[in-house]
Amino acid sequence: MALLETPALDKTLQAPDFTLKNVDGRDVSLTDAMGKNGTVIAFICNHCPYVLAVIERFVATANKLKDKGINTIAVMPNDTANYPADSYENMIEFAQKYAFEFPYLIDETQDTAKAYGAVCTPDIFGIDSNGQILYRGRLDSAGKGDADEKTVPELYNAMLEIADNKDVSAQQFPSMGCSIKWK
Repeated sequence: MALLETPALDKTLQAPDFTLKNVDGRDVSLTDAMGKNGTVIAFICNHCPYVLAVIERFVATANKLKDKGINTIAVMPNDTANYPADSYENMIEFAQKYAFEFPYLIDETQDTAKAYGAVCTPDIFGIDSNGQILYRGRLDSAGKGDADEKTVPELYNAMLEIADNKDVSAQQFPSMGCSIKWK
């Protein structure tokens, strides 16, 4: 397991569109799944300890953001032939176990991860309603640790600013996680 940090955000980037297979068998595109006030795109997987450490908080954040008109899309980019824990069948179980109310898509070609420049799991992007990427960072200040009353909900706060058509005012700290398992 190689530990990587996400690079700094280039705020001139538009979110590349994609169409990928969801755990319910349907194809889902970014265009179809975008929220009216923004969208979170998170590259995650089923086995990474960094994802497992934050997944319950991530789902809770996604559910709170949905109430604000901000949708979430999770994308699994890993090579499933060499990492069977991330297989499509295991993705279905993972989404059920953690009660995902958002699409969990498989990026079999890894083209979507490459288009976003994703490097690790989790790698989290926040885009506005026009598709501009305005946030790239970690879920919250707890990182892999346990959240407490002092934990800053960085993604949540950033997405509320994005929904209000504001620049993200807080420093964007890199997400940290296992390297994407490239083919």
